[in-house]
Amino acid sequence: MRKVILGSDWWTDCDDVMAVRILCNLHKQGIFELLGICINACMSDSVRSLGGFLASNDIDIPLGLDAEAVDFGGYPPYQVNLAKLPSRFKNNSDAEEAVQFYRHLLAGSADKVSLLEIGYPQVLGNLLDSPPDEFSPLNGIDLVREKVEHLWMMAGKWDDNPGRENNFARNQRAAIGGAKVCSQWPTAITFLGFEVGFDVISGGNLPADDPLYQAMSDHGSASGRSSWDPMLILLAAAGSPEKAAYRSIYGKASVDPQSGYNSFTEQPTGPHRFVIKERDNAFYQQAVNNALIPV
Repeated sequence: MRKVILGSDWWTDCDDVMAVRILCNLHKQGIFELLGICINACMSDSVRSLGGFLASNDIDIPLGLDAEAVDFGGYPPYQVNLAKLPSRFKNNSDAEEAVQFYRHLLAGSADKVSLLEIGYPQVLGNLLDSPPDEFSPLNGIDLVREKVEHLWMMAGKWDDNPGRENNFARNQRAAIGGAKVCSQWPTAITFLGFEVGFDVISGGNLPADDPLYQAMSDHGSASGRSSWDPMLILLAAAGSPEKAAYRSIYGKASVDPQSGYNSFTEQPTGPHRFVIKERDNAFYQQAVNNALIPV
């Protein structure tokens, strides 16, 4: 069973909620051991709404929060409604500080951990800059090198070079974090870009009493939503792009810390790769829809 930690903006879009449902299912099926989730865009209902959704899926795990990340804008109704679900998390102060959260979980794991990132990358960038602490004598880069197996990221737009996508380009915080991760992260990174999930519309197969249906309806996507984040989770679960019906382009990614534009230089042995779909959109849509059914 592979150990994983999720980073999510848990922001205004409902594809994060789809991704968390799939992770809950994979955790209960014994495919992943979900150690925790870190929220990297902060709103008043962030922790309570995520805690309530996890509890509705019979999952109880630690949560982390970047409480300073209040500059992304928006106030989604799905968070307001999910926050009404029963949860042991009552407010944002019930979550651990974001960098401490990662250091705590990584240092405490006897096995290497896969990191899944479907939100903004500033927390991962700050993790790289972190000093030794009570959890580990290693600095951030060395802790990641020792404890992280792979980083799977939904970020970037790779069919354009340069490209521009929300998770790297929403604001200065995101751009600086993306630049730092691409230039300093010491393990391999797999990117699933905007162009991969945009035309794959999933999540329109849910019963009305499912909290996920409520979240998607609140978003205006009861009939389905672009599948960026759930596709990233399924890609990571497969463990390799080929097993999930993608091909890979290898090389070195970079992000401009001012504009958030992403670029890619192809190299056969590069540390980064982005994926390209090998099947039609219906194939991936069906895979996501199947994975959303609660287990």
